[in-house]
Amino acid sequence: MSMPNTPTVNQATVFPRPEQGRLAIVAAMPQELQALLDHVQGAQCQHHAGRVFWLGQWQDRAVVLALSGIGKVAAATTAAVLAERFGAQALLFTGVAGGLAAHVAVGDVVLADALVQHDMDASPLFPRYELPGRGLTRLSADPGLTARLRVAAQDTLTPQSLASGGPLADTHLAELGLCQPRVHEGLVLSGDRFVASHAESAALRDAFPDALAVEMEGAAVAQVCHDLDLPFAVLRVISDRADQSAHLDFTRFIEQVARRYVLAITDACLGAVHRPAQYSCTSHHNGG
Repeated sequence: MSMPNTPTVNQATVFPRPEQGRLAIVAAMPQELQALLDHVQGAQCQHHAGRVFWLGQWQDRAVVLALSGIGKVAAATTAAVLAERFGAQALLFTGVAGGLAAHVAVGDVVLADALVQHDMDASPLFPRYELPGRGLTRLSADPGLTARLRVAAQDTLTPQSLASGGPLADTHLAELGLCQPRVHEGLVLSGDRFVASHAESAALRDAFPDALAVEMEGAAVAQVCHDLDLPFAVLRVISDRADQSAHLDFTRFIEQVARRYVLAITDACLGAVHRPAQYSCTSHHNGG
């Protein structure tokens, strides 16, 4: 069973060893996930809950990759299935986000240390933004996994790696009008609304002065992982300023910048990249 815009994966002879603990890697859009799928070994796919899950190995780590779709419910469903059906023992959510803080620029990398659903409002029964019945507004990401990603990002996104002849030279920062990327760590907001106006982004900054970025999935994933006691991290590349100002070509940014950054950072955590033969996932239908 094939799906429109479904990323393809690579196949080799190795398969994940469950005793190592499977890492789930999730993205909301096909373009965001494809670069990672290209470097999975022994990939086998399964269909479940209307989604495709790719199980394989990245160096000596068992992984399962999934395309969640856009929005909080889609992301939450995906995270729950990864934990309950595929035995994920940690989860990394990757992709792009809009920048909110003044010092966060397009092309920068943001790691969430905490996440909030900015559209959660069960008042007057509960305080605005609080998760009903939990007494929490902010959900913290796993500090250990986030620290590993921070070190990997800082070690990977160096001027040397982005210069001519470096491993990330083909991001063409100058051509795209981007500066050397910086790595930030802090609060990320999530909501089922694409924030694309000065008024909306200003309102979010007023409500959460320390917020770095806004997107549409991370805090929902955080709630599922919190409920299931599943370590997680959220890695975002800033694609815009969450307003109506002029934007880069989004598809070009994903292809030339975001997916390359995410791959390089993830690979620095998991090991060197292998390049097995191409394989397209069309089989192993297991429900859904």
